[in-house]
Amino acid sequence: MQPIHLAWVDYTILIAYTAFVIGIGFALRKYMKSSSDFLTSGRSIPAWVTGLAFISANLGALEVVGMAASGAQYGVATAHFYWVGAIPAMLFLAVFMMPFYYGSKARSVPEYLNMRFDGRVRCFNSISFAIMTVFASGISMDALARMLSFLMPWKAEYTIGGHVFGSYDFYLVFCSAIVLVYVLKGGLTSAIYTEVLQFFMIVLGFAPVVWLGLKEVGGWSVLKEKLSIVAQNPAALSLGDKAYNADAWTSAWKPILAGPEHNPMGVSVFPMVFGLGFVLSFGYWCTNFLVVQRAMAAKNMSAARRTPLIAAVPKMFFPAIVILPGMLAVALAIMPGKDYRLPPTTISPTAMKLAIADVQAATPGNASAAVDKIKTDVGLGMDPAKVAAVIQANSTSALSDDDLKVKLQDAVTDTYYNGVTLSLIERYCPAGLLGLALTALLASFMSGMAGNVTAFNTIWTYDLYQAYLKPNQTDRHYFVVGQATTVIGIILSIFCAYFSSHFNNAMNVIQLVFGFVNAPLFATFLLGMFWARTTGTGAFVGLIIGTCTSALFHALTIYTGSTAGYIHGAYLWLLLGKSVPAACVLPSSMAQNFWLASFAFISCFIFTAGISLATARTKTNEELKGLVYSLTPKLKDDEQHFLLRPAVLATILLICCVIMNIIFW
Repeated sequence: MQPIHLAWVDYTILIAYTAFVIGIGFALRKYMKSSSDFLTSGRSIPAWVTGLAFISANLGALEVVGMAASGAQYGVATAHFYWVGAIPAMLFLAVFMMPFYYGSKARSVPEYLNMRFDGRVRCFNSISFAIMTVFASGISMDALARMLSFLMPWKAEYTIGGHVFGSYDFYLVFCSAIVLVYVLKGGLTSAIYTEVLQFFMIVLGFAPVVWLGLKEVGGWSVLKEKLSIVAQNPAALSLGDKAYNADAWTSAWKPILAGPEHNPMGVSVFPMVFGLGFVLSFGYWCTNFLVVQRAMAAKNMSAARRTPLIAAVPKMFFPAIVILPGMLAVALAIMPGKDYRLPPTTISPTAMKLAIADVQAATPGNASAAVDKIKTDVGLGMDPAKVAAVIQANSTSALSDDDLKVKLQDAVTDTYYNGVTLSLIERYCPAGLLGLALTALLASFMSGMAGNVTAFNTIWTYDLYQAYLKPNQTDRHYFVVGQATTVIGIILSIFCAYFSSHFNNAMNVIQLVFGFVNAPLFATFLLGMFWARTTGTGAFVGLIIGTCTSALFHALTIYTGSTAGYIHGAYLWLLLGKSVPAACVLPSSMAQNFWLASFAFISCFIFTAGISLATARTKTNEELKGLVYSLTPKLKDDEQHFLLRPAVLATILLICCVIMNIIFW
């Protein structure tokens, strides 16, 4: 990508938005009088607001950047994260699970687990969920810092202890400070109302980009034609060496039904339907406090149940805004004369410094060895011919460091899928519209950061600090602790952003995190809510075993094209001094994630059920009333109009979801 030059109107829009969201926090500050106001919004927000906040809390870098990245990497099969991996679970949450959450008066998901099981289960889930939220926040921070370091004119580098700190590090801290200010002032309420604003900003900012991209490509039919060329020769765009059938990027189900070797995601029906559609999907939407927290902030039970249903409507059509850009980018890259390249992964400042030194020390005679050393120091795929050409050019006439940076970056063959959205914004948006689109990106990143930080401070304050460390303190004490935890959450998220920077697709890393946390937790919830015989001991031990299963699976497996290690997996084989067996090499990162989640769920489910049968119940049926489905009086919908009842609305939306799957079969 060429550097983007912002006009004054673009800066004005960006600055105005930033000032506005900070202003929301200050405006709501006077209403933050208790820990409940700060951490749970006092359960006072109408359904339409919580519904939009429900979807916007998930509309951060994971969605806007990660889905476009997956659209480029995997094609229309990415829509399964919506029509299989979201809508059914959101409907299930509204109809079956919200009555338990809201009716129990629990302030958080772990607090519900304490009511249903015991403090051990609550503590374990609180810790694992807190870890997940800072990782998710870190993903958004990483994407935002990368974007701003590319856009903003300030460029500087400082070397401290051999590590080069640049504009990425500066903007990482700067943006974290902005989110900290408005969350610290307005708490959850500030985050929710800001998320509603961000929802509209994202739609207005990205819809023109999609329309202009479709117009340039020539419409949907031409897009399918170009993607069929890519499917049969992915190596032309460094998308892999394996050829697929012509519809691999444009059909949702046919390539998956054909088997893992016939689709770029490398998955079959079982990991897609069970791993994503059941385990990860229901585990995320039904047990993830980040999104459930929005529904629990609604003003009454009816509003709480309508929250996921309202969110499901725009969610069903969001693939057109967030997935289609990635597919358009791939089509443009294969079209001659369009002068577009999928964005390559950026060489880090520290690695670039080593690579420049390698080039300057190399000669044409030892170019082959020098190329290998440069690839090792950079840690990315590099085009050997281009690197050799750089060495030759530098030996003929010494090139400046700036010239070497440009040429070495151009030689990178690894695709930075997370940069697809920004590359299209750069291509299509003139002054003014550019500022609007970039503000939409800024909104999405801040949404992801703020949503996870507010979930983190609630979990820590109520479910760890108040429950185990300092019970029976004043409300003012917990209010201050909640604010202090917000600061800590931001700092931890910064460290997680550096971890996220090792992945070129945000969806890959977040699904890995969900596999560790949400997959085993959903097994616990499923048994706990629908089987009264489930015991606290069974739930606690089952959660531990499920999480350990995730860790073991990750330690044994790796995906094609990655390097064995603690980040991408298969590190157990390295510790044993053995090479990774072929059976442990999966086709893609997403395939690894889906199988990991499947094994974690199954192991947790089996051990929880078995241990529950072997241990005595500690809670009577009377104590479990309102917490277990069979022991809870059925809710009577008070909606006078038949079509407004949650079960009826959910059925209608489910039918619409099935139709979407059929259309893109």
